Amino acid sequence: MMFSPLRLVRAASVVAAMMAATALTPAFAQEAAPTAVAPEAVVATVGGSTITEADLGFAAEDLAQELQQMPPEQRRAFLVRVLIDMKVMAKAGADAGMADTPLFKQRLQYLQDRSLRRAYFADVIATGVTAEAVKAAYDKFVADFKPAPEIRASHILVATEEEAKAVKAALDGGADFAALAKEKSIDPGAANGGDLGFFSKGMMVAPFEAAAFGLSDIGQVSDPVQSQFGWHVIRLEEKRESSPPAFEKIAPQLQQQLLMTTFDDTVAKLMDGVAIDIPDEALSAAVAAQTETGAPAQ
Repeated sequence: MMFSPLRLVRAASVVAAMMAATALTPAFAQEAAPTAVAPEAVVATVGGSTITEADLGFAAEDLAQELQQMPPEQRRAFLVRVLIDMKVMAKAGADAGMADTPLFKQRLQYLQDRSLRRAYFADVIATGVTAEAVKAAYDKFVADFKPAPEIRASHILVATEEEAKAVKAALDGGADFAALAKEKSIDPGAANGGDLGFFSKGMMVAPFEAAAFGLSDIGQVSDPVQSQFGWHVIRLEEKRESSPPAFEKIAPQLQQQLLMTTFDDTVAKLMDGVAIDIPDEALSAAVAAQTETGAPAQ
């Protein structure tokens, strides 16, 4: 299933926040004690105002990128320091009357909506993407998988046609391919005898691909073929049919796809019957153009 850029960004922003909260917060609790810590447990008191384990989790969501750049043993202290600064500055702002301004109240409403959005995503959408659902998606992926031809080939890459012809002549005369690749090839992979591993159609540049897949017998060596990288002499090593990747390799991708699909479907249902008015006609059209499902804004 394809997703519009709008929905990918909208969903990814919530997914990232949820993953930050679920992945980082337990680590702080584990650093503090070997057993689970209650969200209401007090970590510090600042002028009579408390900082709790829940506060650390909230801060971890907002500062996920900064925390990823920091050694794990420093993260908890960093968050506490940030929250101390926040408490002190928040009190100063309240004392100055900033909490009573219309702009602050608008910001507060935005933050409340954002928090509820995250909570709804975590409790309603994400919980539907179970291990069983991911496994079912993998089973369907395997059932729908269509094997494609794959080959394993080695090559020797040189700068000129004359060099390539000389390499081909040496191979025809019985020279060892791997040894000649190490000696002559200018490809970075020459150290392993020029072995390129398995690949399917569409993975290599066109002239190389045509020559490689044109080889029919194992051990057969191609005539020199030119690409933008130089001149290749190619040997066919193995043939096989592709197989689906292991569950462990593709499970994270499938989980992300399920999250996106569930997000998309849930938002579409929530939007059903909701009236949207965007007075700016150009903006309204731009929003409608980015919306994959649902009625355009009016």
